[in-house]
Amino acid sequence: MSAQRLLVVLGTRPEAIKLFPVIRSLREQPALETVVCVTGQHRALLDQVLDLADIRPDIDLDLMTPGQSLDALAGRLLNGIGAVLDAERPDRVIVQGDTASAKCAALSAYYRRIPVVHVEAGLRSGDLHHPWPEEGNRRIIATLADLHFAPTENAAAALRSEGIHASRIHMTGNSGIDALLHVRDLLRSKARRAPAIEDLAERFAGRRIVAVTCHRRENLGALASIADALRMLAARTDVAIVMPLHPNPEVGAVFRTALEDLPNVALTDPLDYPDFVALLDACYVVLTDSGGVQEEAPALGKPVLVMRETTERPEGIAAGTARLVGTEAGCIADELARLLDAPAAYAAMARAHSPYGDGRASGRIAAVLRQESR
Repeated sequence: MSAQRLLVVLGTRPEAIKLFPVIRSLREQPALETVVCVTGQHRALLDQVLDLADIRPDIDLDLMTPGQSLDALAGRLLNGIGAVLDAERPDRVIVQGDTASAKCAALSAYYRRIPVVHVEAGLRSGDLHHPWPEEGNRRIIATLADLHFAPTENAAAALRSEGIHASRIHMTGNSGIDALLHVRDLLRSKARRAPAIEDLAERFAGRRIVAVTCHRRENLGALASIADALRMLAARTDVAIVMPLHPNPEVGAVFRTALEDLPNVALTDPLDYPDFVALLDACYVVLTDSGGVQEEAPALGKPVLVMRETTERPEGIAAGTARLVGTEAGCIADELARLLDAPAAYAAMARAHSPYGDGRASGRIAAVLRQESR
C-alpha cells in the first residue's frame, strides 16, 4: 500500500512555529509522505523558524509583495496554491490556525474535493470583527475541513456546537507548546544561544522586564493609547520594557516616536524565534495583543495582560493565567502596576496551570493521521 501524501501549507512565522513540530512528527511515520509548501507572507521571519527546525520547503511560492491588500493576497494565494494542488495531487491538505494562507489553502483544496486537516481548530471569539480577519478565516476553514485538531476542550466544544461530528474532532493540545518547550530546552542547555536577549538582560539587570508585543489590525487605531500606557510604565525605576516591533511601519512609527528616548525601553527589530522564547523566559510579565503569546507565556509561568476586548483563548482567562485589559492607557497601566506591586496578585497568575498543552500535541496529530491513512 502506498504512503498517503500530505501537503502542509504555511505562510507566516506563527504557522511555521506551530507546524514545525507537526511536520517533524509526520515525517517519522513511514505510512505518510509529507510535502511542505510555503507561501511566504513573512519571508525573513518564516525562514528563521524553518532553519531552526531544519525544514527545507519542497515548494516556495514567495507570494508576498509590499503593501498588498487582503483581497489581492487572497487572489494570489488561491491561484498559487491551486496550481500546487494540481501538480502534487495530495491525499490531504494540512493548514494551521486562521491566516489568509490557511483559509485559501482550505478553499483551494475544497474546490478539488481534497480533504482538509485543520490544526488548532475551534478557536472562537464570538465576534467576526475581533480579531479581524482571523475570526472569519477560521470559521470558513471549519466549514471546509474534514479533520479538526482542537487544542482544548473549549475549542472542541465550539466545533461540536457548530454541527461538526464528534468523530472528526480530536483534542490534542496545542502544537505551539511543543515548539516552545523544545526551544526553551535548547536555550537552557546552551545548545542554542539568544545573544540579543542575553545582552538586554545584562543591560537591565536589577529591573523587572515587561515584554510587549502589539500588531493586531484592530488595534492600529489604539496604538497611541498603548504607547501612553508604556510611557507611564517607563516612569518607574524598577522596570524595563522590551518591545520587538512588528514589521508594519505604522506600528513602528508610533512606538518609536513615543518611546525611543526612554533609557529603560528597548525597541528591537523583530526577534527570531529562539530570541523571543528567551525573552518570554527572562521577563516578569507579558503585555500583548497576540493570540499565540497568550498560550506561550503561561507555559513558562508568566502572567499575560491581553490588550483586546475579547479573546478566542478563554481558557487562559478562566485558568487565571491571562487577563483582558483592553487598550485604554489608564487601564493598562493600572493592571501592570497591580502585578508589579502586589506579590499575591502576581503569584496567583504566575502559578496558575497553563491550559494549552503538555508538549505532545504533534505526536497525537501524527498518530491520528496515520490511523486515517489505513
